[in-house]
Amino acid sequence: MSYILNIETATKNCSVALAKDGKTVLCKEIAEEGYSHAERLHVFIEEIINEAGIQMKDLAAIAVSQGPGSYTGLRIGVSAAKGLCYALNIPLIAVDTLQALASKVTITEGLIVPMIDARRMEVYSAVFSAALEKKREVLAEVIDEDSFKDFAEKLYFIGDCNEKCKIVLAKENFIFLDEIKYPSANEMSSLSFDKYKKSDTVDVAYFEPYYLKDFLITTSKNKKAE
Repeated sequence: MSYILNIETATKNCSVALAKDGKTVLCKEIAEEGYSHAERLHVFIEEIINEAGIQMKDLAAIAVSQGPGSYTGLRIGVSAAKGLCYALNIPLIAVDTLQALASKVTITEGLIVPMIDARRMEVYSAVFSAALEKKREVLAEVIDEDSFKDFAEKLYFIGDCNEKCKIVLAKENFIFLDEIKYPSANEMSSLSFDKYKKSDTVDVAYFEPYYLKDFLITTSKNKKAE
């Protein structure tokens, strides 16, 4: 029996889930405009451990969403995960944020395109099969009418930038699932357990989140480079 604590803070959703052998036991989360991760994260962790009737020493590993996503959100989640791993002397597991988001979709055909909002028309995205196999690597990209034009299959778009993207992504095979907005620690449970069974862990001392942020440097006529 393996308990894994899953932490997801890459977006506005601050989410924590306790899983036993890959199945979520408890999950607490809240998505707020003001990014309340610093205030909520440790409270959620403490509440989940207490409500589950276990102790921190019962945890076999800590899993954290590795990004891409919010710089501040990722730092908070990774710092908390590292601290717990050091204190408990247990392994750290890094889970692809976009894969966790894609895990919210159940389809039998077509492809899943999870996207996380950056700003303006910029997003972090990847493409997954119905079986969650990665068909296109994670990219930081500016969305326009030609984005994803090489895919003939049905594409199911999910994430927190659907509203702005559907304005330009108007092809017949593009389907927007607006109800699926943020990644959650709940979907990390099976992904982290699969990695745990394979001893697919990261170095606690040297692990850094996957920010994928450099492409956001822009210039304008009236402003210096941001």
